[in-house]
Amino acid sequence: MDVGPDFFAEGRRRLYSSVLSDVLDGLGCPEHAMAAAIRPLDDNAVLFGRARTGQYIDCFEAIEGENPYATEIALVDDLKPDDVAVLNCGGTERYAAWGELLTTAALARGAAGAVIDGQTRDVKPIRETGFPVFARGIGMLDAKGRGYMRAFDLPAQCGGVLVRPGDLVFADIDGALVIPAARAEAAVRLALEKVAAEDTVRAELARGDRLADVFARHRIL
Repeated sequence: MDVGPDFFAEGRRRLYSSVLSDVLDGLGCPEHAMAAAIRPLDDNAVLFGRARTGQYIDCFEAIEGENPYATEIALVDDLKPDDVAVLNCGGTERYAAWGELLTTAALARGAAGAVIDGQTRDVKPIRETGFPVFARGIGMLDAKGRGYMRAFDLPAQCGGVLVRPGDLVFADIDGALVIPAARAEAAVRLALEKVAAEDTVRAELARGDRLADVFARHRIL
């Protein structure tokens, strides 16, 4: 899917995860929601961009003379504007796969955020950058000698959902979800239409119209 930066900027400004979830259900894509345990470091964070996947595996010692960060460095250095680092760490609590320095490098390349099915660390400086990071947990332990990224840009599970490179990822305070690339343009278009319709419904309810009457008119709830 070839889209410009305005596509993602408008999505971050106008969309939210629950409306995209409803639309994906309607498009026959029910398996889109990542585990509810994957939460934002900042409750106001909104993330929307293209998935760049990384696959981690456990290890149990550091190998002398080997750079354990080589593959994750390669991924971060290759991030493009509006890319999202989506890391499958298997939900581990043995180490934190993301931190302040990866955040700084990703932010400098225009990346849209990171989603980690595992732990992150350096929470205070990450929050200060405003870079959206969603993770299953927070912990201090470095990955060296505990786990490493073995490959990137391959299909990977994150939060129980299969993510392919180029799929879209959206996340906010209500959760993180995956939009298959083949359905992305339709999903976003329908979600923007639904947001506009919900604005109408909200206004009618706020003026005192009965919920049953409003639902009968718009079939939106």
